[in-house]
Amino acid sequence: MLKKMSAWALFFGIVTPLSAVADDSLVKFKGGIGVIPVSSAAGALNADGTSPNVNRNVVRGVNPPGQLWRIADLRADVKADGSIKVRGRGLLLAGGNGIGGNAGQSVRATLICEATAPFTLRDTGLVPLELNGDFRIDDVLNPPPADCASPVLLIRNPNGAWFAAGILKRDDDDD
Repeated sequence: MLKKMSAWALFFGIVTPLSAVADDSLVKFKGGIGVIPVSSAAGALNADGTSPNVNRNVVRGVNPPGQLWRIADLRADVKADGSIKVRGRGLLLAGGNGIGGNAGQSVRATLICEATAPFTLRDTGLVPLELNGDFRIDDVLNPPPADCASPVLLIRNPNGAWFAAGILKRDDDDD
């Protein structure tokens, strides 16, 4: 009986600490939204059918590009130490003459944790998009987040425009 209790104590002594540190995630994202550069238009239409007033789809101070982009899937995991893994699939132009292509772009992940300005852009390095729009980022955010009360993850180009945004994974979401 004592040997059995010792074995169980040893098992729980090893397994419990491992499970406690198994997920030190600060925030996770599951799914993605491609950019629509204009969020609204107002005013009487011009003779050429364009609107005189448009509101650009600016997210936490980050401007959109000039063209639509779509993303098939996005998964991201940000750890408490600032390390981040992002897996993106199918980030491609969704309009214009280059539709369906990657425009030879490279992207970075940017985490923004503040709900209101001033915003701190926590960036990774750049990685090139594959021809099919897939990409992988395995990096450390600079600067690393101390906390992240209102997380937004943007996938941005070298000029800083956002192409896609991550969908926050809630604790009650299924994997």
